[in-house]
Amino acid sequence: MAKPVTPPSVWTTLVQPDFAASANFNSLADPVARASTVVFDSVEKLRQRDWRDKQQYTYGLLGTPTSRRLERQLAAIDGVEHALLFPSGLSAISTLLLAFLKAGDQVLMPLNSYVPALDTARLLQQRFGIELAFYDPMQLDTLKFAANTRLLWVETPGSVTMEVADLPALAALAHQHEVLVAIDATWAAGIALPVFELGADLSIQALTKYQSGGSDVLMGCVTTADEGLYRTLSETVVSLGIGVSPEDCRLILRSLPHYRLRYLAQDQAARQVAQWLSQHPAVAHVLHPALPDAPGHAIWARDFTAAASLFSVVFREDIQQPALDRCVEALQLFHLGFSWGGAVSLVVPFTRNQMHAAYSYAGLLVRFYIGLEDAQDLIQDLAQALQPLEKR
Repeated sequence: MAKPVTPPSVWTTLVQPDFAASANFNSLADPVARASTVVFDSVEKLRQRDWRDKQQYTYGLLGTPTSRRLERQLAAIDGVEHALLFPSGLSAISTLLLAFLKAGDQVLMPLNSYVPALDTARLLQQRFGIELAFYDPMQLDTLKFAANTRLLWVETPGSVTMEVADLPALAALAHQHEVLVAIDATWAAGIALPVFELGADLSIQALTKYQSGGSDVLMGCVTTADEGLYRTLSETVVSLGIGVSPEDCRLILRSLPHYRLRYLAQDQAARQVAQWLSQHPAVAHVLHPALPDAPGHAIWARDFTAAASLFSVVFREDIQQPALDRCVEALQLFHLGFSWGGAVSLVVPFTRNQMHAAYSYAGLLVRFYIGLEDAQDLIQDLAQALQPLEKR
């Protein structure tokens, strides 16, 4: 088969099969390579093995052709050289913190961070002497670097409350102080935000979300363009004995060719639902970055090319938790549950004491995830469930 004149885009490459595995059997489905023991051809090769060499296979925990292929594809999506896989998104977060922080180092985290990430940082603070400091991602003057600041953590949009942080500005300030920038880019999913072009040194994603797409796989990844950062993180991964299932890798490899199409379709559906909710009499604010009055919308419009189908809604301040909870339970197409990125729409009501210190709204908040259902069906479901809240 003739080679194309110009190289195809990464999205086309994800769709195309890999025929390199066998000279006499070509299938559109990739085989799953799994192993604990890897057999060597000779004593010399056994003794010269080097787990750092990605052209070698030395032990199943350190990678198989299946996991390596997924790493290559994830790195290509982010436009960098290196990717590492983890058993979950939280595993990627905690391992990164362990890899780049030591006793006495400071990590700066946004007030609106993913709560399990904050819990991990607090655990490191209590047990290992890591210093933890906070900043408001919407107020750059709250970002205070110290002599021991080692890592700036960015999450954009923020978990639950959806503030869009100015990644280029944050990264520029951090690099002036020789501080690493790590971003939780799960919401952007490698599609909506060019994190490395905007200054990130390390990018974390929960592949559990859109990349999986089936609500049935747990996995995370970290990508980076820097060889030294990759080596440091790799050494920590090996020391901790972290590995992933080749079968789970295959499930994600199977979903990757169409995850961008799902993301973009769900983006459009979510905007329809968010716009409808913004007109509902029970709603005070819709925290969807693509809407003009959402926090950080101007930054989103400048830096992002799309939006995930996850957003939050703040209801009128006179609406109390029991009444709001009853409406959430009346939804028929939205299901109560954490995580997101699958085909089914989800909803989670948050209590006031779950909000971060910078939460400035008077009303209660509900987070919505828009799946692959018809947007009009979801709107009708919301209309019937929220009907009791229409009157003051």
